[in-house]
Amino acid sequence: MSRAGAIAWQLAQTLWVGGLWLLHFVMLPALERIGLAPLLVDEVAATLRPLLVVFAGFCALLQALLLIQHAGLARLWRDARAQLLAAVLALAALFLLMRFWMPEALYWQNFSYLLLAFCGLLLVIQPLPLRRLESRAR
Repeated sequence: MSRAGAIAWQLAQTLWVGGLWLLHFVMLPALERIGLAPLLVDEVAATLRPLLVVFAGFCALLQALLLIQHAGLARLWRDARAQLLAAVLALAALFLLMRFWMPEALYWQNFSYLLLAFCGLLLVIQPLPLRRLESRAR
């Protein structure tokens, strides 16, 4: 992966994983703490969560394309990063499908949102997909 690809990987990962965690664990509790009405906090969550999930899916798709460029399709599924990205894309699709077909199933929407955030956290601790620069250094 080129230097620009590595930068794009890190930027996309930082934005979507950080956004998911920031909304759920910082923004919504802060809105509750300052005294906003619970229905208003729920409305903010209901508006921002789907937007962040779509953004996370887009960024994960970008990361998957960068990983395909780096590793190729032959070795892709043995890579833990590829498996986590596939899980992220599946969970994002599941969240959106449940929101469309079963809007009353808030527990499952929250569960898939938190699984999406957890998969993002696991992806953060994986190493960057970089080629060894030893041959260029010689």
